[in-house]
Amino acid sequence: MKVYVDQDLCISCGLCISICEEVFHWNDDDKAEAVSGDVPEELEDSVQEAVESCPTEAIKEI
Repeated sequence: MKVYVDQDLCISCGLCISICEEVFHWNDDDKAEAVSGDVPEELEDSVQEAVESCPTEAIKEI
């Protein structure tokens, strides 16, 4: 599983970071960003929760 955050849709609410800070973090523009590469298997459920919880649907699975 890989994810990214669409910077045009992100409103910096921080929900994804609070759900899974191991994968999501703030970038220099104060918007959420996902780590590059594959999400560790043990974090996939948390990342899926973040995807489903994003109010602007900015987190995309690729």
